[in-house]
Amino acid sequence: MDAKVRVRFAPSPTGGLHLGGVRTVLFNYLFAKHNNGEFILRIEDTDQTRFVSGAEQYIQDTLAWCGLVPDESPLHGGPYGPYRQSERKAMYKEYADKLIEQGNAYYAFDTPEDLDAKRKEIPNFQYSLTHRMGMKNSLSLSKEVVDELLKNNTPYVIRIKVPENEEVSLEDVIRGHVSFDTNMVDDKVLLKADGMPTYHLAVVVDDHLMKITHAFRGEEWLPSAPVHVLLWKYLFGLDKMPKWAHLPLILKPDGNGKLSKRDGERLGFPVFAMDWFDPNTNNTTIGFKERGFLPEAFVNLLAMLGWNDGTDKEMYTMDELIAGFSLDRVHKGGAKFDYEKAKWFNAEWIKKMDNDKLAGLVQPFFDKEGIEVHDPAYLVKVIGLVKERCHLLPDFITQSSFYFKAPTEIDTSSIAPKWDAKKSDFFKALAKIYSSKIASGIITEPAVELEAAFKELVAKHELKAGELMLPFRIMLVGSKFGPGVFEIVEAIALKNTIERIEYSLQLLS
Repeated sequence: MDAKVRVRFAPSPTGGLHLGGVRTVLFNYLFAKHNNGEFILRIEDTDQTRFVSGAEQYIQDTLAWCGLVPDESPLHGGPYGPYRQSERKAMYKEYADKLIEQGNAYYAFDTPEDLDAKRKEIPNFQYSLTHRMGMKNSLSLSKEVVDELLKNNTPYVIRIKVPENEEVSLEDVIRGHVSFDTNMVDDKVLLKADGMPTYHLAVVVDDHLMKITHAFRGEEWLPSAPVHVLLWKYLFGLDKMPKWAHLPLILKPDGNGKLSKRDGERLGFPVFAMDWFDPNTNNTTIGFKERGFLPEAFVNLLAMLGWNDGTDKEMYTMDELIAGFSLDRVHKGGAKFDYEKAKWFNAEWIKKMDNDKLAGLVQPFFDKEGIEVHDPAYLVKVIGLVKERCHLLPDFITQSSFYFKAPTEIDTSSIAPKWDAKKSDFFKALAKIYSSKIASGIITEPAVELEAAFKELVAKHELKAGELMLPFRIMLVGSKFGPGVFEIVEAIALKNTIERIEYSLQLLS
């Protein structure tokens, strides 16, 4: 590649970041890093009516959590700033004026009421070559009238003048040759009445000034491509235009349409990377982070939505993704989102992760539930015992809370049908043995020794170990789950084991 690779993610600060948006960031980032290039975050906040307070910080926080840190951004600075379009407002009019002078754009003085009336009059009205001469603009009005309107500061927008009977085409890195009939393209607004550019003008000007070499975005932007190609042609030349790649959509689980926030709410899973609090509605939309996903797993699963390296490999570190990423392996078709598969990725990453690191991530969930962890080393040990059973970080609460406090609810209904006096006597004897060990200064014992002593007592009472293991587990845990029974006893120590046996025996008497 001749020029240094420079890619950008250019979101509008209007709300939470959909996982499709994060995947766009990821593919940009991987491509840049694979090619020793640079990844830029640019905030496209030209539509002030849709601006939401806190959204820009949310975007930056999300990228930081995912480990997708920009080389240049409003936060990090860089040689091509400012990186907020609202702070670049003055420069856009120069390019809009240039288009006017070329005859490739025009002033439009239509009021909102004029446009509403036309939409009512003409079904599916588009401001285009078909209807532009019936509107109030510098193409339909005389030069004298236009000059007078401008002199009187009559509000106007500047629209691109899309040519008639032309084919506009581009080479998409993913989709190949794509062409458009200009007769089907409307005259998009380039500069609004408040002097702010629309996305169409700003994205082209900024990509040029920031020396962007590759522009990746979702395929929903493909209909806008002919306008952008024309703007590149008119302003800078097509040889300066970045290479385009329109990424496939992330689809609903059934494959019917683009995955939306509403789908997540309906089906019970997040679609935003992190919790998003909307100050306009005071509603919080849950994110993958707060649901208990590891960032490594989230990035890994997103990479698999629309890309693979041609093998059956599914687990990738960030370094492996960077090394293996190529655009020719990005799929053209949409990728169905599967929440159960997403949880599988998380479970696999939980298994891979160091127990000390996991302890730090799990601790806030314990704090939220009011479960006190007095010994950090003990938490690390417990995590090692239960991590194989956890898909999400909150699962550690379910799978291990009994290590930190005795269960208050015991599933006696699973014990009672086969409970009898002989079993009751056995557990009383077991508690007595444990009490004598405590009296001699023993706090706990290794699981293997505890199991051997248990089996010895079982034989002495002429019972079967298999009939006693489930009741013992339920006494310790409250229900039928958890790691090995004697691993639990070793961890919680003899004193707590005795208390749980005695509490259960009271419930069963």
